[in-house]
Amino acid sequence: MAKTPELARNQRVTGTERSKLGTELLKRYQKGASIREICAETGYSIGRVRRLLVDAGVEFRGRGGTQGRTRKDGSKSAG
Repeated sequence: MAKTPELARNQRVTGTERSKLGTELLKRYQKGASIREICAETGYSIGRVRRLLVDAGVEFRGRGGTQGRTRKDGSKSAG
């Protein structure tokens, strides 16, 4: 993965730098990283990561693993 820049707590990121950063975080998210994992890797807040993902056009996954979803074998998961 590409290295993300270190940003101060209230430091703004704009323009192409923001687009590149959002795209990088989106790639991580689409490969299966959770928002909390991305926060831990980058040191960014949850709010910053979510905003960058939204700006990058993310389609958020559901919360909490597989509860309520159908398994590959067609049965419902317990929960």
